Amino acid sequence: MSVQVESVTKIYTNQRALDDVSFSISSGEIIGILGPNGAGKSTLMKVITGYLQPDGGTVLVNGMLVGENSLAIRRQIGYLPENNPLYTDLYVSEYLEYVAGIYKVKSVRSRVREMIGLTGLEKEQHKKIGALSKGYRQRVGIAQALIHDPSVLILDEPTSGLDPSQLVEIRQLIRNISSDKTVMLSTHIMQEVEALCDRIIILNNGKIVAADSPVNIKSLATTFNRTVLVEFTEPIQKELLLGINGITEIKGLNEYTYEVTGGEADLRPLIFRFAVAHGLTILTLQKRESTLENIFLEIIK
Repeated sequence: MSVQVESVTKIYTNQRALDDVSFSISSGEIIGILGPNGAGKSTLMKVITGYLQPDGGTVLVNGMLVGENSLAIRRQIGYLPENNPLYTDLYVSEYLEYVAGIYKVKSVRSRVREMIGLTGLEKEQHKKIGALSKGYRQRVGIAQALIHDPSVLILDEPTSGLDPSQLVEIRQLIRNISSDKTVMLSTHIMQEVEALCDRIIILNNGKIVAADSPVNIKSLATTFNRTVLVEFTEPIQKELLLGINGITEIKGLNEYTYEVTGGEADLRPLIFRFAVAHGLTILTLQKRESTLENIFLEIIK
């Protein structure tokens, strides 16, 4: 295992930021850490990197105990903190050469050129970091996290504050670099988790409340609030639609919601037969499944 977390607890005054947290990550996995603000995500990442010492439990990175092998472990980990602290008065290439020097990277300039190419910073490398957009600053942060070729990459909110085009670019960058690394990232963006992650770990109040693949996480919820979007060629009386077995609520003019406990019930055949019986023409008949976001909210409650 690349990362093993065993019964880790971290206490701030009277608050348990992490409460008996245990999990493991295999080499090559992309793991998403989810949770509301204050759930313990950033604290967990800081403990794994050795930035914070836990009050209980142990963390091993590539078989080495964090706290006893600090320098050796830091050589194995690339870390992008949530606030992405950069020296804004340095040029991009200058900053990356500085970081490479700290890690005692061989062939510094060659490695910096490689990272600039990998992260798409060619056109920005001669600019000062302070002149870059948020998206390019994130690229610089990822480049510094990769400069020493770590086997474990930890990214805390790597796409926070990015516009949609920047988000897609950074997401693709993370996917590209994950082929030979273990990646652990925290995020609030559910689409990002579904697009990138092999497994999800959900934290709430310092505890793990769910840990599985995105598909299996969706199956954890016992109640699915499903929506059927129906559009007819003419208005329909709500009372008639409420007569369809399973429809419990109607929202708007064309959107009808119903609730199913367990099972895979689908009201579309009933609605289709209803339309045929009443001589109606359907323009749209679409089932909307509950999203990962819906189920995340249900789990943390």
